[in-house]
Amino acid sequence: MSALPGLVKALLDPRAYPEPPQRVELVQTQISYVFLAGDYVYKVKKPANFGFLDYSTLEKRLALCRREIELNRRLCPEAYLDVVPVTRHRGRFVIGGEGRAEEYAVRMRRLPREAMMDVLLPRNKVTPEMVADVAARLAVFHAGAETGGNINNLGGIDTVRQNTSENFSQTEKYVGTVIPPETYRHLREYTGGFIKANAKLFHERVAAGRIKDCHGDLHAAHICFCHGICIYDCIEFNDRFRYCDVASEVAFLAMDLDHYGRADLADGFIGAYVEKSGDGGLMELLDFYKCYRAYVRGKVGCFQYADPHIAAGEKEKILANARGYFALAESYIPGE
Repeated sequence: MSALPGLVKALLDPRAYPEPPQRVELVQTQISYVFLAGDYVYKVKKPANFGFLDYSTLEKRLALCRREIELNRRLCPEAYLDVVPVTRHRGRFVIGGEGRAEEYAVRMRRLPREAMMDVLLPRNKVTPEMVADVAARLAVFHAGAETGGNINNLGGIDTVRQNTSENFSQTEKYVGTVIPPETYRHLREYTGGFIKANAKLFHERVAAGRIKDCHGDLHAAHICFCHGICIYDCIEFNDRFRYCDVASEVAFLAMDLDHYGRADLADGFIGAYVEKSGDGGLMELLDFYKCYRAYVRGKVGCFQYADPHIAAGEKEKILANARGYFALAESYIPGE
């Protein structure tokens, strides 16, 4: 608690909310403070600048709060409500109220935790039919998603090369603590070699219209089996992470199902998506993108591990999880 900013401490007080809940819980990601307050969730962006993400000014955070609402209503319209100001009223921070906005929060309807895929998976409560339904929802979403123009420009081989290179440069300082040196070297060599050897394939995917304005962060923790299927928390802060080959999006969830030890569900999900979309060509890129996405999840763990506002006890779990993702990334290299 002592390491938390004053505004964050203030929003742990139920009296800070227009409909005071019995209690407020705080969940942190590497980029946000998330307050669970009764029937609602309020997400405040951390004033950070990681290069690929810039929340450094209040104006930028407001614009990206609005963008988050707009984009997430595509796949989870029931949950995303509005953007609300955090003001200072009689010396206290409050949600809403009069006066100058000190911060902004995305207000969401709270989704049932017990219906989240990442909660259901360890309990063996995700069925082949459920992942097939997710695949069907995703195929319809991708079919209607924007493509062409700048989306193609940002989703082609140059951006794949940039994204992967950025991953390795941003995690280099964690080699030897979170990432074994040999794993880091092996993954870096494989990634660069694959992109170089398969340039024609990457260009063909662009020409075939397979680059879309996707979700961008499709893993198990962002899927809730409520309101049908609610897929939430897409990437709003950087278009080049969201403008990608649909193969990368499919690979992300398939990789995460592998992470939970459910390769059977991953295979079923991939098969259902290919059947619904008719995109059999994605199979040629699937393991490459699984490797890339596992590395991204490990990188996120690195950032959380270095966050001074996350408790030491939580960091042990974060460290183990990150190491698991890096090991999984290496397992997708042919011959491993």
